[in-house]
Amino acid sequence: MSSVWGIARAQSVALLGVDATVVTVEAWTGSGLPRTIMVGLPDAALTQAKERCRAAVLSTGYTWPSQVLTINLTPASLPKTGSHYDLGIAAAVLATERVIPAACTQGIVLFGELGLDGAVHPVRGVLPALLGAKKLGIGKAVVPACQLNEAGLVEGMDVRGVRQLKDLIDVLRGGPGAPAPPACQAVRDQTAPDLKDVVGLAQARWALEVAAAGRHHLYLHGPPGVGKTLLASCLPSILPDLTVDEAMEVAAIHSLVDLSIDALPTRPPYAAPHHSASLASLIGGGARIARPGAVSLAHRGVLFLDEAPEFSVHALEALRTPLESGEVVLGRAQMAVKYPARFQLVLAANPCPCGMASTPRGKCTCTPMAIRRYAARISGPILDRIDIQARILPLRRCLTQQAGEPESSAAVAERVTAARARQAVRLKGTQWKTNAEVTGQFVRKELPLPQGMAMLDAAVANGALSARGVDKVLKIAWTVADLMGADRPDADHLSVALALRQGEEIVR
Repeated sequence: MSSVWGIARAQSVALLGVDATVVTVEAWTGSGLPRTIMVGLPDAALTQAKERCRAAVLSTGYTWPSQVLTINLTPASLPKTGSHYDLGIAAAVLATERVIPAACTQGIVLFGELGLDGAVHPVRGVLPALLGAKKLGIGKAVVPACQLNEAGLVEGMDVRGVRQLKDLIDVLRGGPGAPAPPACQAVRDQTAPDLKDVVGLAQARWALEVAAAGRHHLYLHGPPGVGKTLLASCLPSILPDLTVDEAMEVAAIHSLVDLSIDALPTRPPYAAPHHSASLASLIGGGARIARPGAVSLAHRGVLFLDEAPEFSVHALEALRTPLESGEVVLGRAQMAVKYPARFQLVLAANPCPCGMASTPRGKCTCTPMAIRRYAARISGPILDRIDIQARILPLRRCLTQQAGEPESSAAVAERVTAARARQAVRLKGTQWKTNAEVTGQFVRKELPLPQGMAMLDAAVANGALSARGVDKVLKIAWTVADLMGADRPDADHLSVALALRQGEEIVR
C-alpha cells in the first residue's frame, strides 16, 4: 500500500456467480469542499456504503476526511454489487488518516458489512470469495466473526474475525481478532423418507435404483396417489455421500443465498420448487443480482419437479441447456454470470388434468384435446433428455395385503454405492464419475458395445429412439450391468435399459 499524495489501498473480492475477482479499493483525499465520491461501477447498495462507513468510523471515535474523498473500486470496468466492500472501504479511508499503518492491508482481503454503530454484519458469499482469493494467491482474510466457521472451511487461509470496526483496526495492527462462535457439527440428513415405506411398485423402485446408481434423470408418470412424490423424495436416501470436493462446491453455492454455513454438507442437496415457481427462481437471476436458482441449489443432488406439466413452459424449456452442460449462464447487459448446475432431475406428472387417462378402471373426464395439450406441456426435447421413464399404475391389492417386507433404503444404498464404485474405477482418469455424465462418443467409442445392438437399430428405424436416445440406452445398460456386478453389459442388460428408456414393463 502507498500513502503518497493522500492515496491508500485495501482489497476485497467481487463475485460473479461463484467466480471471484480481487477488487482494489482506493481512497484518495485532496483539497476541496468536504464530500465523498464513489466510482468504479457500484450498484445502489454499494453507493450507499460511503454513508454507512462514514457513520461507522465516526461512531468508533475516529475522524472522516474533512476534504474531498474519492473512493475508486478497480478494475473499474467490472460491475460491483453488494455491501461486503464496507470493510475494505473503511480500511482504505482509515489508512489515509494514518490510523492504520500503510503496509498492513497488503496481501489481505476484507469482506463484511458495517452498521452505523461500527458493528460488522454477516454477508453472503464468504466461502466462494475466500476460495477465489486463495486461487489468486492471497493467503489472508478478515471476515465477520460470526462467519469464521464458514471461512475456516477454506484450508490454507489465515482468517481473522471482527465484530466491530475497532476489531478490524486491531487486526490490521497485528491483533488476534475476535473468537469464532461454537462450531456446529455436520449431521447426516435423516428427514428423507425410507424406501421401506414404499409398498409394491417393484418396477418403479427398480427404475429409481438404476437412476440413483448411474445418476440418470427420471420421469415418473401415473395417476394421482400412486406414490410418485414418495418415490422421488426417497431418492436422496439411496444416494452416496458427497465427496469433500463436491461438498465444497455445494457449500459455495449455498453460501450465496445463506448467511451462515457452519459445516460442509455430507448429503446430496434436494430441491423441490413449487410449480408456481418463476423462471428466475428455477434457473437463477434477479433484478439487480443474478442469484442462483433451484437448478444450482440442487447441484450434485436432486431437483424434483412435482406436477411438472403445471410449471411454466418457458421454465421447463430453460432446463434444456443445464441438463446437457451441467451449468447455467445468466447473461446481463454488462456481464455474464455462470453457476454450476449438475443436478439429477426427477419429473412427476399425471397423464391428464384429471389424472385418470389411460388408467385401468379409471374414469377420465378430459377431452382428447385436453389430454394432448396437457402431455405436450413437457416437450419432446425435454423428454428426450430424460434417461429413464417409469409408468406407475395403481395397486391391485390393499397395502395391508402386500406380501413381504419392502427393502429399506439402506439395503438399496449398498448396491448403489457398489455400482458407483465400479463406475469410478472404469472412469478413472476422465472428468466423469457416473455413467450419465459421460459423452455419447465415449460410450460408443471407448467402451465395448454390448451384444444385441440390433434391437437399438430397430428402435431407431421405427422412430422410437433418437441418436441421443441410443446413447442414453447404452449408458443405462452400463448402469444395469454395474448393479448386477457384471464387467460389461450383455443383451439382457441392453433389453432392460431399452425398456427403462421407453417406460415399458421390465421382466427381471
